[in-house]
Amino acid sequence: MLKRSIETKYYLLKEINPLIRLIIVSDILIVGGTAMLAPIFALFIENYIRGGNEQVAGIAVALFLITKSLFQIPVATMIDRIRGEKDDFVILVLFSLLMSLTPLLYLTISEPWHLYLVQIVLGFFTAMTFPSFMAIFTRHIDKTQEGTEWGVYFTLSDLVSAGLAAIGGYIAYTIGFSALIVAVVSISTVGSLMLISIKPYLKKQ
Repeated sequence: MLKRSIETKYYLLKEINPLIRLIIVSDILIVGGTAMLAPIFALFIENYIRGGNEQVAGIAVALFLITKSLFQIPVATMIDRIRGEKDDFVILVLFSLLMSLTPLLYLTISEPWHLYLVQIVLGFFTAMTFPSFMAIFTRHIDKTQEGTEWGVYFTLSDLVSAGLAAIGGYIAYTIGFSALIVAVVSISTVGSLMLISIKPYLKKQ
């Protein structure tokens, strides 16, 4: 009889090879940490940036996305030209850590141009991590389970992000924005450091 849904064991990351399991959990924490800030980002701009308004928020988001988009393909081309996965691993770990720590800069800025600069830096760091993550994930995904494992990754990422987004809003409302930033950075940094554990599973050539 054909199965009509993904079995529960996949949601629990069972019967998935160790590298894919580790990289999924790592990225769930990194993405989830970012999701904690997303719902109140516009409120942060309005309350903490001098002259912050809808236009400033729109420009900030646009600068992040433009920077990320411009650098992703050159980075992907670069890592594809180098044999082995050492370059992918180094880039992924290094820039994931930098990306995770960048929100600390939100605690120091007060002018729109400060915010724009941080968004450009964050966009560049994100552009460095995304192709290397995708390359490693694609190479090590279990054959015949590609759709299932990508589906599990996106489903768990969305579910965890949803929960942490609600928690992030609560932290900002009850404790304050500074506490939220510390929480965001802490969770994302743990996820980034987890990436070190995939090293033994990487291909040498």
